Amino acid sequence: MSIEKLDNFKQSGDYIQSLERGLQVVQAFSQENQALTISDVSKLTGLSRPTARRILLTLEHLGFAESNNSVFTLTARTLSLGYAYLSSNNSWSIAHSFMRDFVNQTGESCSISILDGTDIIYVARVSTKRIMSINLDVGSRLPAYATSMGHVLLAYLPQEKLEKYLDSMDFEKFTDKTIVDKEQLLTILEDVRKQSWGGVDQQLEEGLRSIAVPLRDGTGKVFAAFNCSVHAGRVSKEVLRDEFLPLLQETGEKISQAMAITNSSRYV
Repeated sequence: MSIEKLDNFKQSGDYIQSLERGLQVVQAFSQENQALTISDVSKLTGLSRPTARRILLTLEHLGFAESNNSVFTLTARTLSLGYAYLSSNNSWSIAHSFMRDFVNQTGESCSISILDGTDIIYVARVSTKRIMSINLDVGSRLPAYATSMGHVLLAYLPQEKLEKYLDSMDFEKFTDKTIVDKEQLLTILEDVRKQSWGGVDQQLEEGLRSIAVPLRDGTGKVFAAFNCSVHAGRVSKEVLRDEFLPLLQETGEKISQAMAITNSSRYV
């Protein structure tokens, strides 16, 4: 939803501000912020301390949070929120068999992600050996500008949305190779659109390179990205492009077709 539409909706009688605030508090917790005080939550969300306190106590009463000496943490019950999405939208499970075939043929991990704000969020993953210090799983978030899947998803955004993304992004240099120049990123995204695939070489983490291709729905619209990640010391850029990319594209096409058939059958 665009910012303008969201602002208009907030003025309507259908908007529930308390729900928005509750979700803000849940999202304040992360890998970096696993345990938070009321003051921490207030600072991270911009909510007043009394509001943050009431929400945290409500979450605790409902079993979604617990506290120890006024320090709050989320409970495993919050996983039910994400599971509700995964179980109600089984499209991603359809991709697993194709992803496993890809991993068996290459010996490398593969993932599917969608764009969520300025990040990509993982919705499916089949891994082999762990090659990143970052713990990746379904639900993990990474900055779109420093990832191959992010490049693919950004490349197919309408120009207006892409410009808003670039304006709202605070670029961080994770490695010496991270692209933080907006004009340079735009040039890269244009190349991604032309060739229908994207790749990054050690932009997010030293020793990690990856390639990604778009997943398209029945109308040809890009709705997700599919990637393969490898260790730079084990797989060269040339091998990744010349040997892995064709298989990634073939697998991506199979996933796109399978999901298009499944989604269309829901309305028959």
